[in-house]
Amino acid sequence: MTMDRRTFMNSLAVSAGAAFLPETEGIAPAFPISCNQYSWITFYAREGKDWGANLDQSLKEFASTGLKAYEPAFTQADEVAKLLPVLKKYQLVMPSVYVNSSMHKADEATKSIESVLAIADALKPADTKIIVTNPNPLQWGGSENKNDAELAEQAKNLDKLGTELQKRGMTLAYHTHDVELRAAAREFHHMLLATDPKNVSLCLDVHWVYRGSANSQVALFDIVKLYGKRIVELHLRQSKDGIWQEAFSDGDIDYRRLLTTLNSMNVKPHLVLEQCLEKTSPKTMDAVEAHKKDLLYSAEIFKDWLK
Repeated sequence: MTMDRRTFMNSLAVSAGAAFLPETEGIAPAFPISCNQYSWITFYAREGKDWGANLDQSLKEFASTGLKAYEPAFTQADEVAKLLPVLKKYQLVMPSVYVNSSMHKADEATKSIESVLAIADALKPADTKIIVTNPNPLQWGGSENKNDAELAEQAKNLDKLGTELQKRGMTLAYHTHDVELRAAAREFHHMLLATDPKNVSLCLDVHWVYRGSANSQVALFDIVKLYGKRIVELHLRQSKDGIWQEAFSDGDIDYRRLLTTLNSMNVKPHLVLEQCLEKTSPKTMDAVEAHKKDLLYSAEIFKDWLK
């Protein structure tokens, strides 16, 4: 079974709506290519190491790749203060962050919203602009889906959180794994159709949508067609024959087509590398070498956005 970021964290209106969806033009040129911490967690874990155990050494390796932007995951506000001086030391910026949330039950949602807003307030010195969240499923790795009442509650709470983040000059970006694509993708679609586009944008994790739809580019590009105008961030990962590769490269997903499609919509999201490992991934390079290759390939694919 594939490990997701939660496992690691715990162990340590469709077409008609297009007219009023917010434009994302200009987001990509404002930020350098970033990289999420999760990919580093998987590489370190393969080597028997703990990403972030020595934060200075971890980010020293991160910066040695040439990456200039970092997307960490936070569970509470006091983690932000520990990270900021290390980012400054290695001249790394933090345009976006990933936060935990539980939104399908009213009492849990209240606590999650308070926690995310506390993290957002702590991020003010970093000038972070995008808060990415993937609301918890009923059980990570479980087969049960949320019922209609839970989906409605979750959408309401995402909208509420997005409203509060807008007041802080930040954008909430909804993120998914594969579980949200089950049962006719009802969770995925409802989160976007039942929330206000001004409050809730989309972080398109390209490969999780691809995998969650049984490795379908048809489904992936249908989702881009439906919700492309809401995409403010892309999580970038590639596979070959369905298996995550060590480095971002040509493979199962046609990223050049994705670039062309988003260009046609005048959408230029923030780019975040997340080329992670799973048990069946090749084993030919370490984290630094792999992320150097990630950066070179992504800079070539998206070069027109980065001028």
